[in-house]
Amino acid sequence: MKELWEITVGNLLSEVAKRYPDDVAVKYNDRPYMRTWKEFNEEVEQIAKGFLAMGIGKGDHVAIWATNVPEWLLTLFASAKIGAVLVTVNTNYKVFELEYLLRQSDSKALVMTPGFKDANYVDIVNELCPKLKDSVPGHYEDPMLPFLQSVIYVGKDCPKGMVPWDSLYQKAEETSDEALEAVAQSIDPHEVVNMQYTSGTTGFPKGVMLTHYNIVNNGKCIGDCMKFSHQDRLCIPVPFFHCFGLVLAVMACITHATSMVPIEYYRPAAVMKAVQEEQCTAVHGVPTMFIAMLEHPDFHKYDFHTLRTGIMAGSPCPVKVMQQVIDEMNMKEITISYGQTEASPVCTQTTTDDTIEQRVNTVGRVLPFIEVKIVDPETGEEVANGVQGEFCARGYNVMKGYYKMEEATRQAIDEDGWLHTGDLATKDEKGYYKITGRIKDMIIRGGENIYPKEIEEFLYTYPAISDVQVIGVPSEQYGEEIMACIVLKEGAAMTEQEVKNLVRANMARHKVPSYVAFMDSFPMTASGKIQKFKLREWAIEYLNLQDAASIETA
Repeated sequence: MKELWEITVGNLLSEVAKRYPDDVAVKYNDRPYMRTWKEFNEEVEQIAKGFLAMGIGKGDHVAIWATNVPEWLLTLFASAKIGAVLVTVNTNYKVFELEYLLRQSDSKALVMTPGFKDANYVDIVNELCPKLKDSVPGHYEDPMLPFLQSVIYVGKDCPKGMVPWDSLYQKAEETSDEALEAVAQSIDPHEVVNMQYTSGTTGFPKGVMLTHYNIVNNGKCIGDCMKFSHQDRLCIPVPFFHCFGLVLAVMACITHATSMVPIEYYRPAAVMKAVQEEQCTAVHGVPTMFIAMLEHPDFHKYDFHTLRTGIMAGSPCPVKVMQQVIDEMNMKEITISYGQTEASPVCTQTTTDDTIEQRVNTVGRVLPFIEVKIVDPETGEEVANGVQGEFCARGYNVMKGYYKMEEATRQAIDEDGWLHTGDLATKDEKGYYKITGRIKDMIIRGGENIYPKEIEEFLYTYPAISDVQVIGVPSEQYGEEIMACIVLKEGAAMTEQEVKNLVRANMARHKVPSYVAFMDSFPMTASGKIQKFKLREWAIEYLNLQDAASIETA
């Protein structure tokens, strides 16, 4: 990549459709949905015109709450064409989290499916918006959610008060091609196109504002590392709502005209079937996904000979698993990447030309047009090669900031434009980085970033609990699992299952503690600061997790 691209996501799609009109853009293996780039672009423009006819336009925020269905992709590109901002919603969210996101993001519209697994989205939305059933579709009014006007429903039998997705195609006729084109050309690539909510150390999720420029160029660099072209076909089992799906997959594909083969939600057999039948050349996943495929009883029944590359990321990658994927899934050119949502998200990545040792033991070298430095967390001074310090990045990929959180933005990005990741890393003499730990106590469970503070603050609201500390403990399957260490109030009683049920009823499933321990006190410094690292050391012994703790990762 010789220079950065100054183009919007919407205009990029139009360019690809002109260049490769008859190549496959999207093909689902489990439903009759296949579109060429020309067909996909035309459908996107229909939805975009439908949005405009509904009064959704430039600068408006459109939230989407859905699995990897075709409508997700259509909403992404349609909102980009009209200069709207796509607000991605975790599919595991419950009412507590959805309310916060819709309110904090100032979302004007919510696009949603009926539900996912144990979450009935319709029930959750009706609980949150009790007046919705009696409102005119597209004209919802609620002082608690002052921006929300429309709930757009993807599915059969549209509930009362919601706008049926299919009506957008009819509404499109109310908007001219010229009107859409005028809006599309008025968008600056440096304007925000996407907001991803990441949990924060304050306990409240923060809306990471990413621009067209951020995600287009990051997607281009990511795809370059895998040598993507219009002849590749990427199987996408990672969720679109996450940067892994949106940027490492979708944006890497569109910048290289690579065909997308999405999986609605991850199931090992569904992924292996799609890889075989669609002759995919690449597949993405967190280590947990690859482990589940390798250990599946039918693994050896599937043919992986077309596979070449992909990305394993999201949480530390066990070296053994990486080697198995290379040997048994034919992914000789698989890569590893590192980053965070605030960095659009990738900062470093291995390439297909790197040695196996480099690809299993490091997270690669810095991507083009990005600067990285490793600094002493105390002094801020850059450290020598081989010395552990905080990973900091600067460049086109750094977020615009956190939505309506200026102070939090200043804490993350210093005066010189450096993003402080809070992750510890080392750099070797050849420029390869290794992530060695975290300053912040974020838990990464199967690729999901979980901040203990959010769960702690929720549990603090329960009257029986005097104090609570949430920590990550090692897991062979997920990298880390959640453990809640609780001090009860005098005379109060509570069971492990009660704690789990409480979190499960109010928060996303991946935030439910796997372990609960009731304690009399926590280890503290002389100044009274709780030592979470000592809690973790104790937990490893208490739970007999020494084997999981010893797994070597990149």
